[in-house]
Amino acid sequence: MTNEVATAAQPFVMDSTFWTATIIFILAYAIIVSEKIHKTIVALFGAALMLVLKILEQREAFHVEALGVDWNVIFLLISMMIIINLMRPTGFFEYIAIKSAKLGRGEPFRIMVIFAVVTAVLSAFLDNVTTVLLLAPVTLFIADALEVDAIPFLIAEALASNIGGTATLIGDPPNIMIASKAKLDFMSFIINLAPAIIVIMVAFLFVLKIIFGKKLKVKPELKQRVLEMDEREAIKDPLMLKKSLFVLAIVTLGFMFHGMMNYQPATIALFGAGLLLLLSGTHDPHRYLAEVEWPTIFFFMGLFIIIGGVVKVGLIEWMSLKVLAVTHGNMFGTSMLIMWFSAFASAFVDNIPYVATMNPLIIDMAHQVWPHLQGIKLLHNPELMPVWWSLALGACLGGNGTAIGASANVIIVGMSERAGKPISFIRFMAYGMPVMILTVILATIYVWLRYYVLKI
Repeated sequence: MTNEVATAAQPFVMDSTFWTATIIFILAYAIIVSEKIHKTIVALFGAALMLVLKILEQREAFHVEALGVDWNVIFLLISMMIIINLMRPTGFFEYIAIKSAKLGRGEPFRIMVIFAVVTAVLSAFLDNVTTVLLLAPVTLFIADALEVDAIPFLIAEALASNIGGTATLIGDPPNIMIASKAKLDFMSFIINLAPAIIVIMVAFLFVLKIIFGKKLKVKPELKQRVLEMDEREAIKDPLMLKKSLFVLAIVTLGFMFHGMMNYQPATIALFGAGLLLLLSGTHDPHRYLAEVEWPTIFFFMGLFIIIGGVVKVGLIEWMSLKVLAVTHGNMFGTSMLIMWFSAFASAFVDNIPYVATMNPLIIDMAHQVWPHLQGIKLLHNPELMPVWWSLALGACLGGNGTAIGASANVIIVGMSERAGKPISFIRFMAYGMPVMILTVILATIYVWLRYYVLKI
């Protein structure tokens, strides 16, 4: 973080500009939560208002990192989407799903556990939205073959994707945003979050056993139907699959060592996307570029500008002072408050805009507590680090609370409905909320033990 970043939020005065920006911010969030208008439209119009009303200058929106679009996040997302779009037609994900079902020997609960673990692992190294998009159709197919209710499988996968995605920098969009603002590298997330997620995932599987262990029963002849499936038939393009796995391995290694090589994650991902496009031999990249989730990308862009507007007028500074007033500047109290508030907020508000708001709030709060520190010394202050990890754990795990808490949940619910198996808000919440509370309790114990008792 440069001095420009540190001083971008001006000392605030509650004048007409302050209230205009605050009203745009609140209305945008309210409409996004209501889902009356598509969230991308709301974000873009809100961003345009910030610029037209001169709350934020165009230069600030496009060229000042603290106030405008975070291009590291944008190009990391675009690049990973391109890589996945090139991998999708190979049949790799269908192969994994069928192979997993056969490893479960046709037993529904074993299959559920294997699918949950596969979903969590893939979500850590791809992203949770992409993972559920690719695995949900095969899950529906396997459930139909076994003549069992697909909904428990789909909900288990949605919950597992949000848990697994918490473990790495690229697994969940909130982590990408936190990493970019806090200047954290890939291995920092692995070292600090992966141990907690492994414990949480084991606990989650025990919960699945308690809920579904005795309910999922099928006839022997239906198990045989699954065992007779040939996963090799799912592979449509073996050569492209080899190229994709080669590039994905390079990108993953790049993420692991990007801090040592002094590259941003977006640079690694962009290199991987460009390399795979080159190796694919395609003469028309239009198809793969068109399949990028552009509404999501533009949602991020608009959101960054809206948040930048309220940072500039001082709303975030005012909010950070209120947080400090509650915790009296105690960082343990701040960590716990942020984790639990983040969990319940993310259960009912999409965790992407929530984290976009919290990032500058934490930075501003840190300025209030340590005014003599700047840049990396401020962002990586040992007392502040548990607050970043608490935000990541609370926001990512909190997304499991309801059907709208995380993008992966929305995708699962939508695909299930299109398959004629609607998942009600209440049914998802009946599974998701207890899991969310349990996992956040475990995350709380982890943060307390690691950073405040053992101090490692």
